[in-house]
Amino acid sequence: MTLDQLRIFVAVAERQHVTAAARALNLTQSAVSAAVAALESRHDVRLFHRVGRGIVLTDAGRLFLGEARQVLARAEAAERALDDLGSLRRGTLRVVASQTTAAYWLPPILARYHRLYPGIELDLALGNTEQAAAKVRDGEADLGIVEGVVDDPVLAHWPVGADRLILVQSLPWDARPIDARWLAAVRWVRREPGSGTRSTIDAVLEALGLDPDALDALVMPSNESVRTAVEAGAGIAALSSLVVGPALAAGTLHALPFDLGPRPFHALRHKERYSPRAADALVELLAGEGVLKDVTGEKT
Repeated sequence: MTLDQLRIFVAVAERQHVTAAARALNLTQSAVSAAVAALESRHDVRLFHRVGRGIVLTDAGRLFLGEARQVLARAEAAERALDDLGSLRRGTLRVVASQTTAAYWLPPILARYHRLYPGIELDLALGNTEQAAAKVRDGEADLGIVEGVVDDPVLAHWPVGADRLILVQSLPWDARPIDARWLAAVRWVRREPGSGTRSTIDAVLEALGLDPDALDALVMPSNESVRTAVEAGAGIAALSSLVVGPALAAGTLHALPFDLGPRPFHALRHKERYSPRAADALVELLAGEGVLKDVTGEKT
């Protein structure tokens, strides 16, 4: 039984006439008759009485008419749902973002997305860069936004924005130069393994010949907990300018003269999984933000 057969049966039943149904469906009379005959033959039931040149529904035909109409209505509803998904009138977008991007950079962009596509439900999950990449890789998220470096052959990644890491402490700096020896001797407050912030500063330290794992460090699970610990005098930390900006302005944190440069934010997408139109729309919105700039306004 096919949807075409059901449509033909309903058209004949509503008109009580094969020729009229064929004309309405833009089919030949023989094609309509064959479709009805196929239904009757397959299920061994008579749907119409042939009375002279006319036809009349049998009891079985009357019962089947209601069922056929319901099936066609559901099929039309399903088709409308697919149309809505394709046209972004409805659907769900699953985004996973690392802490810095999710808390500070991404919300205004998602707010704009919601204004453009109010029928799309946004499902935002949080995690560090490593966790976000795992969710995209495992199909638990359609799109990832992270600040760390991701080296995974199944994931496509490209820059969508940037910030800067700033080395901070609770006391004003005394103008001494900062070198590798000082960085190795000072106490640190650091993010957990898998964090994009941690991987970025680790790369800087390794380039200076330091072993990041040998540092005297307090490890904390979030940007906010690191910032609060540094404000309490627990040590120095490298944090996003987005995270420490208000504290620097308030004087509860002080920047150290050590340039860590810009740090790109990356979008992640699985190379082989189907990308829903809702995800494509967010990618287009990110690309439409213009020339990428870091939070200081400098081109990256």
